[in-house]
Amino acid sequence: MIQRLLLLPLAAAALLLSGCGKKDTQYVTTIVQTAADGLNLQAVTDLATKVKTAEEFEKKLNEKGNQINNLDLDEDSKVDYIKVTEINQDGQHGFSLTTELSAEENEEQELCVIQFEQGADKQVTVQTHGNSHIYGNNHYYHHRTSMTDVLLWSYLISAHRPYYSPWGYNRYPSYYSSYSPRSSAAYNNHHKAQPYAKNIQSSTKPAVQKPIKSPNFNKTASKIKAPLKNPTASQKSFQKRNPSKTLSSRKGFGSKSSSSRYGSSSSSRSRSSFGGGK
Repeated sequence: MIQRLLLLPLAAAALLLSGCGKKDTQYVTTIVQTAADGLNLQAVTDLATKVKTAEEFEKKLNEKGNQINNLDLDEDSKVDYIKVTEINQDGQHGFSLTTELSAEENEEQELCVIQFEQGADKQVTVQTHGNSHIYGNNHYYHHRTSMTDVLLWSYLISAHRPYYSPWGYNRYPSYYSSYSPRSSAAYNNHHKAQPYAKNIQSSTKPAVQKPIKSPNFNKTASKIKAPLKNPTASQKSFQKRNPSKTLSSRKGFGSKSSSSRYGSSSSSRSRSSFGGGK
């Protein structure tokens, strides 16, 4: 009997300790900003219908006040300068947008390709195709409108020398001043409130009859820190050694994290590793 009485407090203590050892499960919401979040392609498509020349297009893309360019691929807290290359081949017209991450050769990344195609009804289809490494595969936006509404059209079909941006990394026009990126939330909320958020449609297939071939299609920069939707092997390798600061998060004691989602919050009850947004 005495032995049983002595064992009772020990059993109670063991139960108490086992209860304290249990960790409460907490699900943490992670928001990851991707490279694609820095350049809204609906805004790019809309701007392409409102400028009169390729050079003006480049200028307005990079003006801070227009709130179109918020790219920071190398995460140096400076918005990356966007270059415009005009495409004029076999009656096809368009632009390739790229950015240089450093003065090193082969550190230029194509961002998207914009194409203008006239139909038999004198309507013009304006299509923007996002680069697959940044936006994922088959990422298109398109807008069909009257020829007179595309101010660039007369410029594109006129006899002129195609525009190739002379600018690049640390080589900027006199009117340009570098600036810091806005928060992802502020940037996205601004564009969601614009008319083109409804007027310019997304698609997984091209809306033009004959997609244009970009002269910059093979330009991929390896030194990109911002998370990519479909990175190349060299981009994956670099990001593994130099992880994006948007992937860093705090974990509480005894917590389990939810799987992170690019550009949106998630409270999914998953056992995936914290911040694994690829």
